[in-house]
Amino acid sequence: MANILLFYGFVLTLEILVILLVVWIAWSAAVGAPWVPTPRKNVRRMLELAEVRSDDVVFDLGSGDGRIIIMAAEEFGAKCVGLEVDPFRALWSWVKIRRRHLQHSVRVIRENFFRADVGSATVVTIYQGHEVNKKIRDKLSRDLRPGTRVVSYRFLLQGWTPVKTDEESSLFLYEV
Repeated sequence: MANILLFYGFVLTLEILVILLVVWIAWSAAVGAPWVPTPRKNVRRMLELAEVRSDDVVFDLGSGDGRIIIMAAEEFGAKCVGLEVDPFRALWSWVKIRRRHLQHSVRVIRENFFRADVGSATVVTIYQGHEVNKKIRDKLSRDLRPGTRVVSYRFLLQGWTPVKTDEESSLFLYEV
C-alpha cells in the first residue's frame, strides 16, 4: 500500500511539474519572446566582440537565466544589469547570482526593456527576433550615449551598420 501511495505521489508531482512547465511556456509567449538561451560559446564571443572591460556596464535585454550578465561579471569584471520581464526567469537568475556571490556587481530587474532606463549602459547585448529588433533600435538610438556598443546575436538591427561581424557565430557589433 505504501508503495502505491508513493507511486501516485510521484505521478502527481510529475503532473504538477508538467503543468508548471506549460504555464511557463505560455506565459513567455504572452509577455514577449519565447526563451531560447544563447549558447555559452556565443555568450563569451559576444562579450569578446564588444571588448567588455571591468569599467563597462553591460545591459542584457531579455536576460533569461542570466548567463550573459553572470559571465560578463565573472570573466570580464563588468558591472551588469539584466532586464527580464518573466518573473520565473528573473527569480532563476537572481538565485544563480546569489549562489555565485555576484550580487555586488550583477542585478536583475523584472521589467519590460522597452520601458527601462538603459542610458547608463556602455555595452548592450540582445538576442531578439527581427520585429523586436526593429522596435528596440529606435529606443537604443534615443537612450544610449555615443560610443555605446550593442551586440546582437543572430538578428540584424536594420538601418544600422555593424562595425564588426562574426559570421561564424552570427554576431553583429554596432556602435551608437
